Amino acid sequence: MELYDLRVVVDRIEGRSVCGMATGDHFTLERSAHLRLPDGRHFCVYALAAVLPFLAAKQRDLASGDWLAKDALFACPDPEERLIMRVERTGRRRMNSADLT
Repeated sequence: MELYDLRVVVDRIEGRSVCGMATGDHFTLERSAHLRLPDGRHFCVYALAAVLPFLAAKQRDLASGDWLAKDALFACPDPEERLIMRVERTGRRRMNSADLT
């Protein structure tokens, strides 16, 4: 099977950054389940929780009419922060499904 590696980037902050993140902060999701942060950086757990349910679908090919195939922006639930994240596909990786659970 083939899966996409993803990069989740803070696209913009329309309010005030309560969690200390800034535009451009990011993490990558590789090899299905390997979440990586740049050294010395953090990513807010609440922003992560907002985007996490969509990542497994974004790793896969989607039907052309699927809304998730077109949408790439997700919002943190903090109403004062209004942090918007963008999910980007960074590469495609062939994996053996027997190696995954």
